[in-house]
Amino acid sequence: MKLTKFSKFFLLLFMSSSLFAQEEPATSEYNFSLEEAIRFGLENNYNSLNAESDVEIALKQKWEIISQGLPQITGDVDYQNFLKQPVTLIPAEITGGEPGTFVPVTFGTKQSMNATATWNQLIFDGSYIVGVQSAKTLLQISKNAKTKTDHQVKTAIINAYGNVLLAEESVEILQKNLETLQKNYDETKVIYENGMAEQEDVEQLEITLLGLKNNLNRSIRMRKVAKDLLNITLGLPVETEVNLTQQLDKLAMQYFDISLLQKEIPVEENIDYRIAQNTAESKEIQVKLEKAKALPKLTGFVNYGYQGYSDDFSFLKSDQEYFNQSILGVSLDIPIFSSGMRSSRTQQKKIEYKQALLDLEQTENEVKRRIISAKSEYEYSLENYQTQKKNLELAERIERKNEVKFFEGLASSFELSEAQRQLYSAQQDFLQSMLDVITTKVELENLLDTTKYSDEK
Repeated sequence: MKLTKFSKFFLLLFMSSSLFAQEEPATSEYNFSLEEAIRFGLENNYNSLNAESDVEIALKQKWEIISQGLPQITGDVDYQNFLKQPVTLIPAEITGGEPGTFVPVTFGTKQSMNATATWNQLIFDGSYIVGVQSAKTLLQISKNAKTKTDHQVKTAIINAYGNVLLAEESVEILQKNLETLQKNYDETKVIYENGMAEQEDVEQLEITLLGLKNNLNRSIRMRKVAKDLLNITLGLPVETEVNLTQQLDKLAMQYFDISLLQKEIPVEENIDYRIAQNTAESKEIQVKLEKAKALPKLTGFVNYGYQGYSDDFSFLKSDQEYFNQSILGVSLDIPIFSSGMRSSRTQQKKIEYKQALLDLEQTENEVKRRIISAKSEYEYSLENYQTQKKNLELAERIERKNEVKFFEGLASSFELSEAQRQLYSAQQDFLQSMLDVITTKVELENLLDTTKYSDEK
């Protein structure tokens, strides 16, 4: 079969695209510092994307409400074909017939077509004015919700990033501890076989060794879980390879900021207060809306149209005759009496507004309490970090001394095992203290954050 030039071209194009598709890696690989991970997550996290969409929806809803007060133009085209025209009886004497009798006649043509365009304009409606105010509040609610979501996403990313670092450090430390303990166990076993150590010494070290292996296996599994959680938080598939470019100790020192404890902000700038304030504003608008429903509503309209009649379908012909018509009108709707229904609804909304004001006051006090508590937690984490660092140094010295004493026969295997367990615990406590510095700081930063949603986003 002979190929044309175009066939050869498309065949070559298909083979080239297939080759590039095969060369493309199945999964992407990412390298993130913590700040890079935060920026990436804020753009790709599922909750963050949904919150961004909610803002876009609110913008469309705002214009939808505003458009209700702008001119509305509609068009109608009607076609009628009387398959059986209606019959009307008229006195027969009109046509010269016998008085007292009737003659059946049909009026009009068998077919007709009407085309009308109508311009509707809202002139006054109190509900519309309140609706425009509510649209602005709804948009602000969506923006503040987006800001709150960003705080939550940022916190989740920092926690997930820190947990991966913690898991990696734990695995690395446990592997080193296992190597050291395995060496001690092997040496002690040789000494025992030469009759220079008790069997209990070997068994005591074996108990510690088995426990350490179990902890290592668990930490390896937890590292995988922590990485999967980080990927989900970043908005990436769990199978995506993500490499972290920062270490836990350096990150902890980066988040070591005593000056943050002195920072103060007006409570009104806190995002939780702003959200509660939005809720109160929306309840107040609902009260205004119920009151506005008691006001008159004035609308106007203008229409213009054509009508055509024929016994046959000749409406598309140039000689078809059409008759035009036009109407100008206004409509005034005046609420007069509702048997107390409107008053009852207004009272309900007033009560809900009072509840929202109480919630706002409660939120103000709660924000103040949370800021004080967050500062206390952060200050404690800074102090605990320094304490655990000192404890680790002491535990390392104690373990080294007991190891030397054990092989010199000056300490029992139980004393060595206790020193080792104390060291392992101090190592984990120190790792956790570094993570606590990071997580408590972001919690405090979120409470002190006065960032507002920017339309440029």
